[in-house]
Amino acid sequence: MKTRTLGKDLIVSEMGLGCMGLSYSQPPFPTKEEAIKFLREAYEQGVTFFDTAEVYGPFDNEELLGEAFKDIRDKVVIATKFGFSFDGKNITGVDSSRENIMRAIEGSLNRLQTDYIDLYYQHRVDPNTSIEEVAQVMKELMEQGKIKHWGLSEASAKTIRKAHAICPVTALQSEYSMFWREAETKVMPTLEELGIGFVPFSPLGRGFLTGTIKPGHIFPEGDFRNSIPRFNTPEYLENNFKLVKYVEELAEQKNTTPAAVALGWLLAQKPWIVPIPGTKKIERLKENNSGTNVMFSKEELENIKKMLDTIELVGHRYNDATESRVDK
Repeated sequence: MKTRTLGKDLIVSEMGLGCMGLSYSQPPFPTKEEAIKFLREAYEQGVTFFDTAEVYGPFDNEELLGEAFKDIRDKVVIATKFGFSFDGKNITGVDSSRENIMRAIEGSLNRLQTDYIDLYYQHRVDPNTSIEEVAQVMKELMEQGKIKHWGLSEASAKTIRKAHAICPVTALQSEYSMFWREAETKVMPTLEELGIGFVPFSPLGRGFLTGTIKPGHIFPEGDFRNSIPRFNTPEYLENNFKLVKYVEELAEQKNTTPAAVALGWLLAQKPWIVPIPGTKKIERLKENNSGTNVMFSKEELENIKKMLDTIELVGHRYNDATESRVDK
């Protein structure tokens, strides 16, 4: 697989892997052994960029990556995240205080069985801790060799600028896909100006763009999508399915799958974009990776943009509680 560069010099596979679903938010989950085998298979398929977080599980997602990659640590790029506080395994809130970051980094290093983290994201902006303070702590962790790069998640253009001025930001991770294009307005121009990479999560619209989630779809108990208006409101799902039909038409034109088209489209937006689709199945992994082979001409991209602009999508991507944690 080809590589891309995030920020100044973080080289990663042009398709990453979001690992959350291996143990969090989207049941059923594989066994520990199955998950580790899957992660190694992803590496064999050319993926070198793996995304996890302290909060996934919490904690056990990082342990899976630690076990899977302990023998090939220098061959992979591991991104994890801090920014929540816990009481045992219960999340108690957003917390990017120095004290909590220091607790989080030691835990993540231990679970990942490593002495450094390639890319350390603030998972959500903390309204009670200035981003300048957080950036200063990141600078110290870099000086100590505990992290190589740092990034932000779901941060506004304004916050990105403030953070970058204190300690250069390598990547922003936020939702971006044909199903959610808000980042195009303010965030992406800021990233381009500052030379910061973009790592879109949910690049397949939480599975919607694959065409497997049709109107009337029932999600398993415990699936995060049950709480999302776009998915839990039948009329929204029905209305938005016209986007899926359009993606399916594009896939037919390109002789590939909707997932590959959606990911190929993302890669075609900017050379500093690296999507991290999540999956637990090898066949889906191969399908997602095939998105790196889908090419679009300038004219095709212009036509797709015009079409996407005309498709009216309804329903929000988060419930109120989750939305309240997004930096505006």
